[in-house]
Amino acid sequence: MLSIIQAAGWPVWFLILASVMAVALIIERAMSLRRKRVLPDTLLEQTIQQHRARQTTAESVQKLEAGSPLGRVFASGLRQAAAGRDAMREAMEQTGRAVAHELERYLGALGTIAAITPLLGLFGTVVGMIEIFGASAPSGTNPQALAHGISVALYNTALGLVVAIPALIAYRTYRAKVDGLLVDMEQQAARLVDALEPRRAPAPVAAGAAAPRR
Repeated sequence: MLSIIQAAGWPVWFLILASVMAVALIIERAMSLRRKRVLPDTLLEQTIQQHRARQTTAESVQKLEAGSPLGRVFASGLRQAAAGRDAMREAMEQTGRAVAHELERYLGALGTIAAITPLLGLFGTVVGMIEIFGASAPSGTNPQALAHGISVALYNTALGLVVAIPALIAYRTYRAKVDGLLVDMEQQAARLVDALEPRRAPAPVAAGAAAPRR
């Protein structure tokens, strides 16, 4: 590994730093975007049952809020349950926007790494080409300098792609996963509103009521 770094020259350190950041971000997002952490499977049913059993207290709402991102959305709605369905929807929408921002955390940085690492590899290639031209002189060509310049150019190009491709794949994967989680979260929030505040059916027309005139 050390020999590769020496052959790639000083531009490779930018790529090494980018690769370390990319790996750290990929692991962090993989842990943070686990479905059971964001959307616990039975949380909706438990919340509905607890509310119908009149066991919803300030302490239980705080515990629900601290448990998961979906719990934060549910907790904001429960605090406005007495104000009606419109107030519940508005509160959960506001909390949902904050939760969406947290779920998308670091994805921009990961996408930036995927975009700039090929450019960093190209930068190393240019540095290597400069060394190649510098190896040529009227008195002759320095074979050692020429070989080093070629290795710098090729290694940086390859390493730039090696870092960029996994970072781009992870970025696209996590972006799609966040979108899916947000859609499921929105659907479960709507089900909670319907369960706690069901829509009232229109009042039936009284028997013998006069038909409207045409």
